[in-house]
Amino acid sequence: MKKSNQEAAEKITFKNLRRLYFFALLTIALTIIISQFLVQYNLNQQLSDSKIINFSGKQRMLSQKIVKEVLILHYVSDSATAKKTSHLKEILQLWKKNQNALENGSDSLAFPKEKSETLNKLYLEINPIFNKIAQTTDSFLLNLKQKKQSSENQKLVQIILENEGIFLSKMNQIVTQYDLEAHEKVTEQRRIEYWIFGFTLLVLLLEFFFIFKPTNKKIEKLIAKLLSSEKKALKLAYDTEIISEIKENSVKELKSLNYAMENTLLYCRIAPDGSIIHIGEKFAKLLNYTKFSSNKKFSEVLTTDEKEQINFDRLIFEKQRSGWQGEMKILSKENHEIWLDLSMVPVMIKKDELELLIVCFNITERKRAQREVERLNLENTTEKINQQKIISSKIVENQENEQNRIAKEIHDGIGQMLTGLKFSLESINLDDREKSEQKIEYLKKLSLDIIKGVRTATFNLMPPELSDHGIVSSLAKLTQELSKLTGKEILFYNKTDFAQRLDSLIEINIYRLTQEAINNAIKYAESSHIIVGLSHSETLLSIIVDDNGKGFDINSVDKKRNSESGMGLLFMKERIQYINGRVFINSIPGEGTRITFNIPILK
Repeated sequence: MKKSNQEAAEKITFKNLRRLYFFALLTIALTIIISQFLVQYNLNQQLSDSKIINFSGKQRMLSQKIVKEVLILHYVSDSATAKKTSHLKEILQLWKKNQNALENGSDSLAFPKEKSETLNKLYLEINPIFNKIAQTTDSFLLNLKQKKQSSENQKLVQIILENEGIFLSKMNQIVTQYDLEAHEKVTEQRRIEYWIFGFTLLVLLLEFFFIFKPTNKKIEKLIAKLLSSEKKALKLAYDTEIISEIKENSVKELKSLNYAMENTLLYCRIAPDGSIIHIGEKFAKLLNYTKFSSNKKFSEVLTTDEKEQINFDRLIFEKQRSGWQGEMKILSKENHEIWLDLSMVPVMIKKDELELLIVCFNITERKRAQREVERLNLENTTEKINQQKIISSKIVENQENEQNRIAKEIHDGIGQMLTGLKFSLESINLDDREKSEQKIEYLKKLSLDIIKGVRTATFNLMPPELSDHGIVSSLAKLTQELSKLTGKEILFYNKTDFAQRLDSLIEINIYRLTQEAINNAIKYAESSHIIVGLSHSETLLSIIVDDNGKGFDINSVDKKRNSESGMGLLFMKERIQYINGRVFINSIPGEGTRITFNIPILK
């Protein structure tokens, strides 16, 4: 009872730790998103300001050009007068259009309709002058078209010249006001960025004191408990081994019977919905299967017990991708109990066409013999042995799971950076202003490294591209994102245009293997360039990860299995075996490393 309460308390502690870490990551992510939104918004505003200032300056140039063209048309008469008149009309039309866009806004040019009170006032002052020049120029062009006396045009030219200087002066005021307001926006942007930086630093400090520091203490206590549990597990395993020797003579008879019975092969092919595709003769004879039963599901042929039929149908649905192996008791048509050692293996016949191969051994006699052996043994001894085995395996299993989880969290490197942040904060002496400023600059860089580490850890979660688009798209996304996060040159090449989808379990393992190889090249090899190449043949998929790092001695690493690099290579070799693949590692100290993964392609 006491032990179960302790396990329940540990589970609650784990849940609380996960919630705290999730809250910390969510807070940092929200801070980054909000800051980016504000920065991008202000940058968009500043882009439109620069365009408006450019157009305002262009208006001054156009007004001068109009005056120049009017003077040329008035004082110079030649054969090209009609062409110059057309050119003046185009300039005048563009001048009017730009002035309207500046004053009233334009969606196509991204000019805002709303303006400051000062700008509205300046546009009100310049409007009469603008209209005077525009109307006078229109009248001048009309006189030219009607070929009226030059004395009338002389008056119009004089009006244009008198108003053009005033227009330039007013337009200069408008440009100056636009420039002043743009400068104010830049100043506001700088103030917002300082505020965001201060808020981010405050969030990190609060999370350090209220989340990461208490969590670190809890992890230390948990590690101490795990070490204590390890000692107890070793002692319990030793006791179990001694007790197991007592049963050795009785088990020999059972092993002999088991070896003889496993030579009888029973097999069947079924579809993912449970319908029978083909059943072997020995299996059909055992189950009394006939052609009249061909319309039944395999579960209905296997047993007459409805509950067992439902359980087996559920087993097929849940394990049709990963497979299953275990012992099963069925009830024959004659109400006889039959024990089967059943293995369910998924087989991909064609793309998106799956079959299940059922391979069984009739272990009914072995079960009977096992029961007889168990009956001959003392019940108390048997019960103790079984309990000790279960307890020992559970303790070791929990220990391994916890150690893997803790190793993964520590692997992120966030704890080390936060410790550095803590020591740096504690060492700040406000009396020494120069050193304090240097340390604050260091803390800024360290804070950015922590944010970068959190983004890297978040990215290492399962990407949606893997399930949606397959291994090629996910590897391309992986190299692209890691290149952005680390600043290193990481490139991906699909050399043979591979586009085939593989089993989800195979794709997950390929992704994790490639991810581990790239991360090792980044963290330990100190490489600046990493190339991931993918190629394939009809039966083999090959992925090669090359880096220009410092390399290592493979033989010395293999001997140091307890080191981080040695464990990394060991985990990589174990993972590739899950998908029936092979890994080849070539490295020369000072020249770089090449890791090759070869995975068979099932048809």
